[in-house]
Amino acid sequence: MEFNCIVFLICTFRDVIYADLLGFRLQPKFRTHLEGCFTGICKMFIRIRSRDGLERLQVDNPNITIAQLKTLIESQLRVPVHNQTLSTNQSLLLAKTPTEMSRFSDMSNTQTLISTLGIAHGSIIYLAYEGERTVAGPKIRPAGSFGRKMTMDDLIAKQMRITRQENPHCELVSFDRDAANGFQHYVNETLAFAVKRGGFMYGTVSDEGKVEVDFIYEPPQQGTEDNLILLRDPDEERLVEAIALGLGMRKVGFIFTQTIGQTKKDYTLSNREILQAVELQGETDLKEWVTVMVKLEVNDDGGADVHFEAFQMSDLCVKLFKDGWFETEIAADAEPKLSKMKKDVVVGGKDTREVDNDFFLVVVKIFDHQGPLSSTFPVENRNTAITMRTLKNHLDQTKNFPFVKRISDFHVLLLLARYLDVNSDVPALAGCVHAQATVPEGYQILIDSMAASA
Repeated sequence: MEFNCIVFLICTFRDVIYADLLGFRLQPKFRTHLEGCFTGICKMFIRIRSRDGLERLQVDNPNITIAQLKTLIESQLRVPVHNQTLSTNQSLLLAKTPTEMSRFSDMSNTQTLISTLGIAHGSIIYLAYEGERTVAGPKIRPAGSFGRKMTMDDLIAKQMRITRQENPHCELVSFDRDAANGFQHYVNETLAFAVKRGGFMYGTVSDEGKVEVDFIYEPPQQGTEDNLILLRDPDEERLVEAIALGLGMRKVGFIFTQTIGQTKKDYTLSNREILQAVELQGETDLKEWVTVMVKLEVNDDGGADVHFEAFQMSDLCVKLFKDGWFETEIAADAEPKLSKMKKDVVVGGKDTREVDNDFFLVVVKIFDHQGPLSSTFPVENRNTAITMRTLKNHLDQTKNFPFVKRISDFHVLLLLARYLDVNSDVPALAGCVHAQATVPEGYQILIDSMAASA
């Protein structure tokens, strides 16, 4: 009778484990037996869910603090205390950065008793941590799809659905007629669309998302039938940016040509062109950035017309590229109309690693206008060298115009910029062109003397 009473009392009060405190005197063998019974009764297991799956944590005392719980996780699951973020909210496992993890604060007070949070035997706690660890337990080779262990990256990959973006951020793109004609005339008449050619478009963007292209800068480059390599010159691009600043313009997009051989193939843009376009779009913070493709197209009479098409790479395309999903090494025998992914994505309800390039394209309407600049001066980085003799000929041909009109050509300004201070003189001279204001006499004398030195 004495023994039965003590069993009920000990199972009720955790800290009273000796019958002596209740006024009873037990023989040592009974006391040892009761302590063993209590340990078996109070031991519990908590399930810990992390990116590595579900693991069990043995807890001997249901009234421990969060700090003590973290110590148990470190000793049993080998995740250091300082790396642990705990929560009863499963959304913690979707957090990608320390900042996102810090938003889960329900278990941030280390002195809180876990029992006050409703954590008991069988409860699930979610664990996020940085770094790597070795998960205890045997390695299992799953048979088929049953029992397969999936990481969070696997789950995210399964949820990465490739869909079309219906609307562009750019309402339309309008080309200065002279700039567009100067570009297409060169690739048509001189290059005969046999090799690829490209350039950066500069202009303005309205509040409504309308892009106006007023000049095209063609960087040093090497084109083949299927590939375009931009040999970008940071010093020259710095001059271009200074001119654009003075003109009140900015870089707004990329333009390139497809060759005759490409137009015979069944795609809009090739996988190489997608990679180049999305890389350049990803460099800018301009959401209206436009990519323009120029090609020959057979008309109704059987002849060939030069055709412009404008696109934006979809937001998803840019995100996938920045996150490293694209295979950037393209085999010579790869199907050009498909972009390869490093992980499975879902297209049309099917898992695949090959995506039709058209999924990444958002069509933009094209218009034209007459911009503020002329485009009669020879263009940089083409086959013809541009010298001071070229400048003198240009000034002689335009001597009946006001001086500001004679230099209102981006390609003239780029030649002059090579001999002026990029931080002060270049923006100032371009500013005169932008405002169509009188060019200071000092600049006129300098430019005339440069031309006369030819």
